[in-house]
Amino acid sequence: MADTNKQFDEVTAKCRTIFVDKMQDYGASWRIFRLHGITDQLYIKACNIRQRQETGVSLVGDDIEGNLRAIVNYGITAIIQEREGYADGVDMSNEEAMKHYDKVLGEAKELMIRKNHDYGEAWREMSKEGIVDMIFAKIIRIKTILEHEGKTIASEGVEGNYFDIINYAIFDLIHYEN
Repeated sequence: MADTNKQFDEVTAKCRTIFVDKMQDYGASWRIFRLHGITDQLYIKACNIRQRQETGVSLVGDDIEGNLRAIVNYGITAIIQEREGYADGVDMSNEEAMKHYDKVLGEAKELMIRKNHDYGEAWREMSKEGIVDMIFAKIIRIKTILEHEGKTIASEGVEGNYFDIINYAIFDLIHYEN
């Protein structure tokens, strides 16, 4: 588990750096996204990864690891938006956005630690393709829950699914880096 914690931190440091750099370029422009929009962005990234895994070709040069990092960052922004609501413009400073980002990332790590304890790091035996399929399934579930206005009968809500997407993307990034 110590290796997983270290690998988690290494992988997420790269994701965080990308987020910080994009915040420098665009500010918190992502604050305008509603959950449907962010979920669609996650869907696009997952489709791109699956296509790349199937064909081995990208005509626009997107790589799998870059898309997985984007999934981590979109997942984090989705949770922020779910909690804070969306805005009609940039209503959050970069510093405030990063506080939210770091809080959600910390919660994702805590969840990963608890689930790894209970599941015995089963993700290490999963294929890269299987992990992406789990991400894809979680996105489809979120889309369905959003169509039902966030109401569920027997399932966790959107936030739990977003957290799972973040952690599965991190696990796949760990696989790719090893």
